[in-house]
Amino acid sequence: MLVNSREYAGTMLKAGEFMLQPISSKIEMLAMTDVECIYYQFNQPELFCDIRYNRIMKETDPPLIPSPLPIIPELQHFLESARTYLSEKKICRDLLSLKRKELAFILGYFYSDYDLASLVHPLSKYTSSFECFVYQNYKKVKTVEEFAKLGGYSQTTFRRIFDHVFHEPVYEWMLSRRKEEIIYELQNTEATISEICYKFGFESLPHFSNFCKKSFGTSPRSIRLKRSSE
Repeated sequence: MLVNSREYAGTMLKAGEFMLQPISSKIEMLAMTDVECIYYQFNQPELFCDIRYNRIMKETDPPLIPSPLPIIPELQHFLESARTYLSEKKICRDLLSLKRKELAFILGYFYSDYDLASLVHPLSKYTSSFECFVYQNYKKVKTVEEFAKLGGYSQTTFRRIFDHVFHEPVYEWMLSRRKEEIIYELQNTEATISEICYKFGFESLPHFSNFCKKSFGTSPRSIRLKRSSE
């Protein structure tokens, strides 16, 4: 698979290799042949303890040219079990949380500081960025006003920075994320429609139903029934 990003420009990702891509870095992937891979996206990295992270940043120079790391047997076992879970129609979030912790242990225990330097140094460029703040906190707020206040910005300044960084108005971006999460909840969890309704701040079930019909062209119940029939 050909990967092209700021960190991995024109890099071939071969069988038995993996890479960690910073959350706000743009990436393009092109399959050169039939291929199967696991793409794992997260907002808050749970990969290294602060002591290990700081030591790598201070004492271990990153490679001049970042390259993918080999998948060792322990990581291969992890990926095989993850693949089994991902093939199921429904995925338990608690299980995914445990798998995330398992991944953190494997990387921290079986890979050297030098190996991890190729992951940590690119990641560090984004940990204090505006993009990182947005991705780590957008689920905590319901309005643009709350979002701006959380970051210590005026609404005008926050909107201006957001437009410049994401090339999209903040309200529209938040609405898109909200729609994605509602669809996920309806299709992949056992939460009742009422629970999902109030989780996302809707005042009533009719209000939630109208939102779904306007956004997805059908009712929450129809979305869930469609999942059951697949």
